[in-house]
Amino acid sequence: MRDDKDNIIVSKTFDFALKIIDYSEKLRSNHKYEMCSQLVKSGTSIGANVWEAQNAESNADFIHKFKISAKEADETNYWLKLCKASKHLPNPDEELFSELASIIRISSKIISSSKKR
Repeated sequence: MRDDKDNIIVSKTFDFALKIIDYSEKLRSNHKYEMCSQLVKSGTSIGANVWEAQNAESNADFIHKFKISAKEADETNYWLKLCKASKHLPNPDEELFSELASIIRISSKIISSSKKR
């Protein structure tokens, strides 16, 4: 059985996915289904790829999974900024932006240090 309790990026991305789901429920309750769907897909995929990287077959595979996660984080940032800028969508909490920025910083460092191996 996996024990990711001490793995900060696994924990952060899992918690972030839960918060994205919570925010997406606000979108769903406002009948913004398309935006809800986009945000849930990209926002939960960040952690799914980090999770998958924990069982990578090689260092290259590990880096590849983290790069996919980084792309999903970037896409999530786009959707959140769009929600914030739109007068037709509920405004996301600033906490989502700061947590996402933290995830991006940590992921970038992991990718960078993994390339040096």
